[in-house]
Amino acid sequence: MHVLSSRILLRPTDPERSRRFYGETLGLAVHREFGTGPDRGTVYFLGGGFLELSGRASVPPPEPGARLWLQVADVQAAREELRGREDVRVLREPVTEPWGLIEMWLADPDGVRIAVVEVPEGHPLRFRP
Repeated sequence: MHVLSSRILLRPTDPERSRRFYGETLGLAVHREFGTGPDRGTVYFLGGGFLELSGRASVPPPEPGARLWLQVADVQAAREELRGREDVRVLREPVTEPWGLIEMWLADPDGVRIAVVEVPEGHPLRFRP
């Protein structure tokens, strides 16, 4: 299988609230929009992939199984950028994990967990064999 592109699809319970969160609060750039009205679809750039918000869920999942992993250059700078924004729910402040990554965990308006990750200098993920 040769994958040409990929995206994560989310069906938010309140599409406008989720568009504000991903577009304004997190500052993700819009790749494209489609449809009309409050339930229109919006696709955001996620580095090498995309995040699509489309449709509307009638109820949020009890514990969303999907997780987003967003790599940033500096987790502390990302934390400062988000500080004081009332629509940001920080589940865990930045911590250096035993595996060497620096991770901060957030939740979107429907509870989807988002790992904001910094790969420090010298970490094996920065090396290619």
